[in-house]
Amino acid sequence: MPELVFFSGTMDCGKSTLALQIEHNRSARGLQGMIFTRNDRAGEGKLSSRLGLVTNAVEAAGDFDFYAYLVDHLSRGGRCDYVIADEAQFLAPEQIDQLARVVDDLELDVYAFGITTDFRSKLFPGSQRLVELADRVEVLQVEALCWCGARATHNARTVGGVMVVEGAQVVVGDVNAGDEVGYEVLCRRHHRRRMTAASARAGALSPDVLPVTPA
Repeated sequence: MPELVFFSGTMDCGKSTLALQIEHNRSARGLQGMIFTRNDRAGEGKLSSRLGLVTNAVEAAGDFDFYAYLVDHLSRGGRCDYVIADEAQFLAPEQIDQLARVVDDLELDVYAFGITTDFRSKLFPGSQRLVELADRVEVLQVEALCWCGARATHNARTVGGVMVVEGAQVVVGDVNAGDEVGYEVLCRRHHRRRMTAASARAGALSPDVLPVTPA
């Protein structure tokens, strides 16, 4: 039976690399898939991994209808054996509903890849809907690491290495982005303390030192 599968994890844990690997494995067996993405770091209409691999994709903007697009593609004689949707956290809940309909009505496997929570540790609407609807949720086993060496479980937004906790939910950036808006993966403890690698170096603090607030 076809499935809607949600592969989730923090930034820098290999989601896009796995998406490209799934595409390679299936295309090598003669299957043809449709790849969709949104707000990829490599630009519009691209699916890229930090290992340097890039492939073309269909950009799924906010008004994009997955089900209508695929029905039109198939009705014109096109072929599609499976669907890959990267950066699925940026999709609207109704677009996730469309992907579920692709599985149920068109009987195509859909593999969605995305971050579960944003820089405030709040669920992305698209990821929340995937958790609600997916046949399977797979947490990626390639563990990203916090600067302290612990398993990274949270995504932090940084500006010049300083963690920020306010702002729009979606701001495109990447890890190690320097003075621009960037992102860093942290363990829960250091996310709670807003302690990035840069701030830890600047303060010469041990991971076990608690921040002290003056009375």
